[in-house]
Amino acid sequence: MSTTNGGPQPPQQMAMPQIGVLVQYVKDLSFENPHAPRSMAPSASQPAINIQVNVEAAQAADTDFEVTLKIEGKAESQGMLLFSFELVYGGIFRIQNVPADSLQPVVMIECPRLLFPFAREIIATATRNGGFAPLLLNPIDFVALYRQRMAGAPGAPPSPLPPLSQD
Repeated sequence: MSTTNGGPQPPQQMAMPQIGVLVQYVKDLSFENPHAPRSMAPSASQPAINIQVNVEAAQAADTDFEVTLKIEGKAESQGMLLFSFELVYGGIFRIQNVPADSLQPVVMIECPRLLFPFAREIIATATRNGGFAPLLLNPIDFVALYRQRMAGAPGAPPSPLPPLSQD
């Protein structure tokens, strides 16, 4: 403890890390049911469902980041495409009091983790409105996704987030 004018002063406290969601939005949504109504006929076999997930981020301001969660998927049965979809769901996040060495993992793990439940609901609604049972995506391990992305460039330190392009 330091003293000023003879009285004890409490130690300086670091401000708590904060993540604030400023806005969330659908950037792109596509649902295709190319073989309707034939694709909706009852089938004895379960469809094969393939899902791909990608996370992108760009710095929008000193403490603000745009994070986009891109989820693509398709369902096939007996060689026929039942449906396919693409969702790009984004958000602007204000991140404060996070050490520089922790910023990229926070942006690439915690922000998409906050977006995912909303993206999951949009996909479930789109598949239901397309005439199928709602597709309820399993939770995504964003830590593993981040590690996989970082392993793609062995030996290279994680690159800083690029600035948000001004179109």
